[in-house]
Amino acid sequence: MPSMALFMTTLGIILGTLTVTSANHWLTAWLGLELNMISILPMIAKQKHPRSAEAATKYFLTQSTASALMLFSSTLNAWQTGSWDITQLNNKLSCILMISALAMKMGAAPTHFWLPEVMQGSTLTTALLITTWQKIAPITLLYMTSNHIETTITLIIGLLSILIGGWGGFNQTQIRKMMAYSSIAHLGWTMTVISIMPNIAITNIIIYMIISTPFFLLLTTTTSKTLQTMTTTWAYAPTTTITLMLLLLSMAGLPPLAGFTPKLLILDSLVTHKLTLTAATMAMLSLLSLTFYLRTTYLLTSTAPPITTQSTMLWRLKPAQNQITTTLAPIALFNITILPALLT
Repeated sequence: MPSMALFMTTLGIILGTLTVTSANHWLTAWLGLELNMISILPMIAKQKHPRSAEAATKYFLTQSTASALMLFSSTLNAWQTGSWDITQLNNKLSCILMISALAMKMGAAPTHFWLPEVMQGSTLTTALLITTWQKIAPITLLYMTSNHIETTITLIIGLLSILIGGWGGFNQTQIRKMMAYSSIAHLGWTMTVISIMPNIAITNIIIYMIISTPFFLLLTTTTSKTLQTMTTTWAYAPTTTITLMLLLLSMAGLPPLAGFTPKLLILDSLVTHKLTLTAATMAMLSLLSLTFYLRTTYLLTSTAPPITTQSTMLWRLKPAQNQITTTLAPIALFNITILPALLT
């Protein structure tokens, strides 16, 4: 992509998100979301491949549908209450429609169908944007309307997302699809507590973004796209391999890593609000996600010396110990080790 086009699309993505996060009117928030969507489409479609064009088309159609539903919901609320204020979503039907629209924009279940396919047709950098930056605006709108959100609906969406995110990741050998289902599962944890303790929900999604950012950036240095190619990274990038392994275990939520802290806070909040059965169900469903996280971790470490390599080596190895790797490794380790101390 030409540098000027890249600058314009990046500027559009940043301005769109800032417009939504600073908006107080539903039409302003809708305008920011549309600017955000239009700006990222060239990034998804920049590869000259039919899969990229398909991913861009699916992303456009899904986001347009969600935006139309969001406009209908805000208009209905303004018709009933006379207010376009984001924090005054008092109409129950409008609230349900708005939650559905924002869940579709983020890729939460049951409107998750577009996320794995779009991420598979994108580059690793674009997939990183879709799973992190593109979720900031919808999460902000959910946070601003959290006082009017029906707890039952968010619990159903959250449990479905955790179930589908864990179950869908079982079969995947493509890293981008696996991370898409991981994103769906983490969104599920956020959705379950967004109407009960919105601050903990924001903490959970922020920690997920902090963990997944170095994970995707380290993957770009190794050019790994499948689990098979990840098994060869130890031969030429042992530091990257160890960091990826720790980041995966942190995403899985194993103590004492950073990913365990928000899950513990969410379960504690649910039990405090007498939703013990829901908390127990979430903890059991998270074992599905833990399975494919541990499988990927095993594949990363199974080729470490003195174990024999179990897969075909790459024909030409590219050295990954460059400036990006040496910069991201301490950042990733900082996120893994220091966050629990900061939050407790």
